[in-house]
Order: sequence, then structure tokens, then C-alpha cells
Amino acid sequence: MAAEEKEPWDLVIGQVTAPFGVKGALRVRPETDFPERFGDLDEVCLGLPTGEERFFPVRRAQVTAKGVTLALVGCDDRDTAASLRGALVKIRQSMSVPLPEGSFWIHNVVGLRVVTEQGEELGEVIEVIRTPGNDVYVTPCTMVPAVREVIRKIDLDEGVIVITPLAEDEPEQDEAGG
Repeated sequence: MAAEEKEPWDLVIGQVTAPFGVKGALRVRPETDFPERFGDLDEVCLGLPTGEERFFPVRRAQVTAKGVTLALVGCDDRDTAASLRGALVKIRQSMSVPLPEGSFWIHNVVGLRVVTEQGEELGEVIEVIRTPGNDVYVTPCTMVPAVREVIRKIDLDEGVIVITPLAEDEPEQDEAGG
């Protein structure tokens, strides 16, 4: 068995939100910083809400301001497309776009330990919240903005993120000292 056949389809790049038209096309909300990648795909795995996985050759992909329209071989009518609503569009890690240096995939960050430069343990990243300005790494005891002023080092081999916490504002006191 080839190495590619063993590689899991576990990198989520989008989610099917609705059928598009009557010929089976799908409207997809991209879950990637590189939506143009849809145009380069030959095949995708759809992870259905039921847990079932279905594989489809890609007939056509179009990226628009409203998302991605995806036409798949074997999904030829609106009813079939509607049955795929909510499915996660997945690819293999080897099909991913190379990231610029200093950038990381969300799935690589989840599970890393967060520690301050002084060695204080802040727990493992359990979630990454994507915001327009920057990502936020969530641990059981804190939320860490993924910005250069805070993140000092991400070491995937050691499984750690080293941070410098932002200075917290001092509580304001009125003139009476209260």
C-alpha cells in the first residue's frame, strides 16, 4: 500500500452550507486562508454530520466573494447536494498549501502546552478562535492573542508555545482609595 493511501483525509478546508443551483453544485464556506486552493483539487473527502466519509472527484471549483462553489462528479442534482449540507470538506495534509515561515496550521497548535517565559504553565491549547485581527489560542485558564508581542516561540517538536503575557491594567481607584 502506498504511503499516500495510508495518509488520512483530516485537514478541513471548508464546510458545505447549501446546494447551489439545480445541477448538484455545492456552496462551501472556506475554512482556510487559501480559498484559491479549491481550484487545484482533483478529489475531496466529505465528512458528513453522520460520521460517514464520502470521496468525490472535483469537476469544478469557483471562488467568489461569497465563498466557494464546488461541483463534484457524482453529485448531479439538487437533492444529492442538499443531502451533503453540513459536510466538512477535507483533504490530505500532503495536499496542503505550504505556509510561510512562522505560520502554523490550527490542528498543529491545538494540544501544545502554553508557558510563560518565566516558566508558568498555562495549560494546553484546546481551541483556536479565528478573528479578523488575529487568532486567539484558548487554554483552560487563559486566552492568548496570537500576535508577535505575545508569542515568543512555537516549537512543534517540543510541543510548546512560549509567551510573554500582555500587561494587565491596574485597577482604577478613586480619590478615597476605594
